[in-house]
Amino acid sequence: MTTQILTTDASERHGDILVVAATSHELAAPNGWRNVVCGVGPVDATAATAAAIARHAPRAVLHVGIAGARRARALAPGSLVIGTASRYCDLEIPPQWAPNTVAASPELLRALQDAVPDAVALTIGTSARVGGTSDCDVEAMEGFGVLRAAQLARVPAIEVRAISNEIEESDRARWHFALAFEAIIRATPTLVVAIQRALAHA
Repeated sequence: MTTQILTTDASERHGDILVVAATSHELAAPNGWRNVVCGVGPVDATAATAAAIARHAPRAVLHVGIAGARRARALAPGSLVIGTASRYCDLEIPPQWAPNTVAASPELLRALQDAVPDAVALTIGTSARVGGTSDCDVEAMEGFGVLRAAQLARVPAIEVRAISNEIEESDRARWHFALAFEAIIRATPTLVVAIQRALAHA
């Protein structure tokens, strides 16, 4: 996979993009954006993102991190997935009681697909339990919480993940953590610049 790294000049360094990840290992050094470590799992992710939005009032939220993928999908370790939506697979109640899916901002989705054309666009499942997702080919633990907090604050948001493992692989010694961390960190500047440019033309 080839990811083009875009650069940003001083006029584009607005500092109004909030980049959220579960751990510091998934965050690139900030260069014109704010980083937030939200913690692992949907509960901490929702609370931390809501607090950061209230404090910083960003124009957009980019949620980044690593994820597992279904073996049948055959996504290589380090490949990028842009979330078309984030689905909370743990929530099994009628949608009129509480939503379980938040769609990515259409404008941000188009911008990131243009910026990283090699990335796959899929719904990304959220579960507090490893292997807890269903009807999703990609699984993570925070996406719905981050995007739901942004949705409630009326801030456009999107989730992007680098694949580290097959969901069915129980031996974590065989997960490609370093490769996935490197891939998402390398891609983040390109993603941020694409979002900044999309906001500038909104």
